[in-house]
Amino acid sequence: MIGILCATPEELAALRAVLDLDVAPETHGQTQVWAGRGLALTRSGLGKVNAASAATLLLDRYAATTLIFSGVAGGLHPELSVGAVLLADRLAVHDYGIVTAGRFTATRPGVIPFGAPEAGLEPVGAEVVETLRRLRDDVAPGLGHPVQLGGITTADYFLNCGRTRDELRGRLGADAIDMESGAVAQVAEAWGAPLYVIRTLSDLAGEESQITFNEMEAMAAKNSAACVKRLLELLA
Repeated sequence: MIGILCATPEELAALRAVLDLDVAPETHGQTQVWAGRGLALTRSGLGKVNAASAATLLLDRYAATTLIFSGVAGGLHPELSVGAVLLADRLAVHDYGIVTAGRFTATRPGVIPFGAPEAGLEPVGAEVVETLRRLRDDVAPGLGHPVQLGGITTADYFLNCGRTRDELRGRLGADAIDMESGAVAQVAEAWGAPLYVIRTLSDLAGEESQITFNEMEAMAAKNSAACVKRLLELLA
């Protein structure tokens, strides 16, 4: 079973348009899951808690052995434009850590923060990277937007600040920021399940991001969903 997650209604609509899952959803609390043909699709909702909860549901109740997260992200890399697709070869959470003398230091999530090393992007598994490279080579010629491997960092906020964008880019070397992937990676690691993260830039994480996000989310969600469809063929 492959578990597929997204965060927003627009992302869910894009995935349902490319996946042949003509089944009634099953409801678990506030979470709906469309399951069939070896797939289980759900919309987690925004943020790390929602994403981790939905990922655990797919791994436990639906016995998913592989996870895919599809959706949109804010761009951190100055050379990437809205519509570009990032396939995550490195992931991080940067809003977990310790505050000392008025300074916040991010550490790896889930560890006792004091004495822990500062957090950075952590590589995904070699097999995941190899599959993502094949996916990039397959979809890039026909998508109409750049497709590349890159690093994605996660936090429980929507980034609407160019200064913070540039700081994160300089400190972490991340190419994009989202609100879920790092949490799902933590859950997937605990369950020993590979995770494929596909994010299309809906905005550039600056002062006008909320405007660009509203205008471009549907397009960005469709780009990610198209990549999911091809990824499933590669994983079959």
